[in-house]
Amino acid sequence: MNMRASLLAFQPVDALAALCKASGDPLRLNVLRALTNDSFGVLELAQIFAIGQSGISHHLKVLAQAGLVATRREGNAIFYRRALAHGEQLGGTLHAALLDEVDSLQLPAEVQGRIAEVHSQRAAASQDFFARTAASFQAQQDLIAGLPQYRDSLLALLDALGFTGAATALEIGPGDGAFLPELARRFRQVTALDNSPAMLELARTRCTAEGLGNVELQLADALNDDYPAADCVVLNMVLHHFAAPAEALKQLARQVNSGGSLLITELCSHNQSWARQACGDLWLGFEQDDLARWAVAAGLTPGESLYVGLRNGFQIQLRHFAKPDQHNGPSAGSRT
Repeated sequence: MNMRASLLAFQPVDALAALCKASGDPLRLNVLRALTNDSFGVLELAQIFAIGQSGISHHLKVLAQAGLVATRREGNAIFYRRALAHGEQLGGTLHAALLDEVDSLQLPAEVQGRIAEVHSQRAAASQDFFARTAASFQAQQDLIAGLPQYRDSLLALLDALGFTGAATALEIGPGDGAFLPELARRFRQVTALDNSPAMLELARTRCTAEGLGNVELQLADALNDDYPAADCVVLNMVLHHFAAPAEALKQLARQVNSGGSLLITELCSHNQSWARQACGDLWLGFEQDDLARWAVAAGLTPGESLYVGLRNGFQIQLRHFAKPDQHNGPSAGSRT
C-alpha cells in the first residue's frame, strides 16, 4: 500500500479525532453550552469568557474544524452558533451524544452573569433606537416591509386558524398599532405590549382614532414583567429586535393558552446590513429551520407557513406554531 492510499484510509479516523480533541477542553465545552440557544460574535464570547480575542478565536477555530460550531454573517459581523448533529454522517452519533451531555451541564454563575450582560447590551441598543426614532418608525419600516405588503397573507393565515369571537389576543411590540384594528375585529379582548413609551404612544393614538375599545395597551417588558396570556400571541416583525431570539420564543410560548397559537411574521435571512442602522434590527432575519427548531424546543408544534417575496428582494415568512391542548379538547373560547 502506498503512502497516499494509507493517508486516505485514515481520514475518517482523523475526523473523529478532531471531534474528540475539540471536546476535550473545558472552555470549549462551556462555549458549546453557551451556544445552546443563542449565537454570539467573537468579541461577545471574549467578554462572556473573560479571555482575549485571540484566545477565543483559537478555540472557535478548533470547534469549527471539528464541525461543532457554524458561522453566520450578520452584515459585517460573524456570529457563531452550534452546528446541528447529523446522525447519518460519520461522527454524527458522537456529536449528538456530546451535545446532549453538554446540555446537562450548568454554566458557571459568572459566565451566566456575563451572558446576561451581553443580552442587556443588545436590548439597550434596541430600546435606545426606538426611543430616538419613534416619530419616523413607519418610514423606516417601509424601507424593508410595511404591513400593507403582507397584510392580506397574514390575515388569511390568521382567519384559517378558526378562532371564535370569545378568544383573546396578545400582540408583542405593536409598533404604531397598524395591526391592532384587525385583531380588535377578530378577538374579544386584545392586549398590546411594548417596552417603549414612545412606541406605545403611537399605538395609543391609533387606538383612539379608530375607537378600539377592546384593546388594552400595557407598558411592560415581554420577558420580565407580568401580563395576561392569550389564545393567540402575535409577533409581527419584532423577533429580530430581541437580544436572544430562541430564549425569547421559549418564554413567549408560555403566554400562549393551551390549544392556542403563536403567530410570527419575520424576515427570512438576508445580508442587508444597513437594516441595523436604519431600522434598529439586531438580527438580519432568520432561517426558516431555526424558527421551527426554536418553537419545537419551546413546546410548540409547527403549523401552516406562508412566504411572501417583496419587490425589494426581501422575503417574509409567516409562521404558525400551535400549543398542544393539555385538556384534550378545545380551549375556552379559542377555536371552533
